[in-house]
Amino acid sequence: MKEKNQKEILSRILKELKPYSGWIVLSLICAIITVSQTLLIPILIGRAVDCIAARGKVDYSGLIMNVLYMGISIGVTCLFQWLMNRVNNRITYSVTKALRDKAFDKMQKMPLSNIDGHGHGDYMSRIVSDADTFADGLLMGFTQAFTGVMTIVGTIFFMIKISPSIALIVILLTPLSLLVAKFVAKNSYRYFKEQAACKGEQTSFVEEVIEQNDVVRLNAFEDEAIAIFDEKNQRLTKASLSATFYSSLVNPSTRLINNLIYAMVGVAGAIMAIGGKITVGQVTTILSYSNTYAKPFNEISGVITEFQNAIACAGRLLEMIDAPCEIDEPKEKLGQVSGRIEFIDVSFSYTKDKPLIEHLNLTVEPGQRVAIVGPTGGGKSTIINLLMRFYEVDEGRILIDGTDIRDIARDELHSNFGMVLQETWLKEDSVKRNLSLANKDATAEEIIEAAKAAHAHSFIKRLPKAYDTMLVDGGSALSQGQRQLMCIARTMLDLPPVLILDEATSSIDTRTEQKIQSAFNKMMEGRTTFVVAHRLSTIKNADIILFVKDGKVVEQGNHAFLLRKNGFYAKLYQSQFEET
Repeated sequence: MKEKNQKEILSRILKELKPYSGWIVLSLICAIITVSQTLLIPILIGRAVDCIAARGKVDYSGLIMNVLYMGISIGVTCLFQWLMNRVNNRITYSVTKALRDKAFDKMQKMPLSNIDGHGHGDYMSRIVSDADTFADGLLMGFTQAFTGVMTIVGTIFFMIKISPSIALIVILLTPLSLLVAKFVAKNSYRYFKEQAACKGEQTSFVEEVIEQNDVVRLNAFEDEAIAIFDEKNQRLTKASLSATFYSSLVNPSTRLINNLIYAMVGVAGAIMAIGGKITVGQVTTILSYSNTYAKPFNEISGVITEFQNAIACAGRLLEMIDAPCEIDEPKEKLGQVSGRIEFIDVSFSYTKDKPLIEHLNLTVEPGQRVAIVGPTGGGKSTIINLLMRFYEVDEGRILIDGTDIRDIARDELHSNFGMVLQETWLKEDSVKRNLSLANKDATAEEIIEAAKAAHAHSFIKRLPKAYDTMLVDGGSALSQGQRQLMCIARTMLDLPPVLILDEATSSIDTRTEQKIQSAFNKMMEGRTTFVVAHRLSTIKNADIILFVKDGKVVEQGNHAFLLRKNGFYAKLYQSQFEET
């Protein structure tokens, strides 16, 4: 994924905000009304002070009117500030929702190589944590930046009207606050970006350890896992402390400058009031404006710090959104598939410097059963991944019924394949909906028949609500074998033209495997089937057995032929059945 700079990220954020232009205009209108009413209050306070400034000459009617106007102004301010916050929340969380949707949608369309080559926890961190941080920074920007800038402009305008010379003092000292803000923004962005990356790494590692906690404990890896986590935590702590240090400079620095401005305005105002150039009420007003003028600099400096963090997180989210998709334009239609599969001079490698499959040639006729066996890492599952277009071949072609699979839309290609994998996946839904995932039009009777054929019906009936039982956390309450039986039932319910069984019975006991073997045989009748298995007893009846070693098909033939050949397959078979 390509890293983005600040300018690119800001440009994209503005692009994402474009559909909400109307809401942004409404927020600006609310901000203008809120600020104008807020700035009116010091004027009314100054007038009220002037009504009681002279001894024995209190203007009660004028005082009451000014107090009344203040009450109305405060009420209007509260109303429009509430409305502005509602509008800003709507804009912020709508934009964040859109970015999350785009990121999750992109994850479904990324090449599988991108996902396999990246920490899964980092993707989770981008979609969940980084999106939240971006939302917080954007909301603060809308809520405080708009009103802050308008407050600064408004207070300068009113101070110039009251006393240009005092306003000049304020304007001349303002650049000090801006320099502090620039220094903080430049340094904090770098560390907030590093902090977000460290969080992604840490999330990925924690997810990995939690998922494989039994393996961690079995292999006494706890101490090493703690040490690795501690190293990642140290880097996160260092980046967080640096980011916090620079962001913490904002408040004391701007407060010092603002207090300096307030003191100078107070002294200058007092001297001018003594000289009769302005009234005591106007001194009160201009001091209030000086304080009001200083406040947005504290807020905007804080906003800049938060916004730097938000930009860093938005950058990670946008990197994911802009990652390349699998190019998949709808092309040729397959129509009725007979299941003839051809691998023609296919070569592939996960990394260019380590060739895996080289010049693979294979022809499978409709209805034939192909078993793929061989040592771990030899390329068995890779052949399946290429057939399904999870990965693209480097050289050569794969044909289905004479059509290159690259000329077929992935959705249409996948609709003609049924897969039962070693890794099971059940979504958080009812048992019934999980079984009918690939065939949503299946009736209740068909679902039950498929479950019976897969020998899953008996344990499903024992669940609290049978087929209506809700599965949570991927069916964690079920054993691995039960989950695999449900996945087999799901495939039996769909029965597409081509079947792929990748260690489909690895988590099932031998007795149950023998029971469902007849159901498998029935399911495979008339369908082209690819079987990846370590238990060679399950593949003896295959039409073609491929022995794959180091990415090459070193032996090919049926069970009897390969035993007579007395090569790799025969040795592997004899090692499994040595006692017999």
